[in-house]
Amino acid sequence: MQSVAMFLLVPAATHAEFCLAPVRPFVPSDSQAARDYADIIRRDFEVYITDIQNFFRCLEQERARAFEEAREVSQDYDRFLELVGD
Repeated sequence: MQSVAMFLLVPAATHAEFCLAPVRPFVPSDSQAARDYADIIRRDFEVYITDIQNFFRCLEQERARAFEEAREVSQDYDRFLELVGD
């Protein structure tokens, strides 16, 4: 009985993901600068598109993990209530 109570009191280790949104690409307002750095700016946009897709995947994985954790916590709470007789 005490081991069950201890299990309920010790928080489980979770592996929450930290999803970092990418920085928007900079586009100079000066058309000459935009032309001069077109290759770099184009590359920045391509990197951003790849990074934002990875960001969306990360958010979806974190959402799924948090949903599963919430389900488990709800079950733990039900067991706790049964244990204390509520």
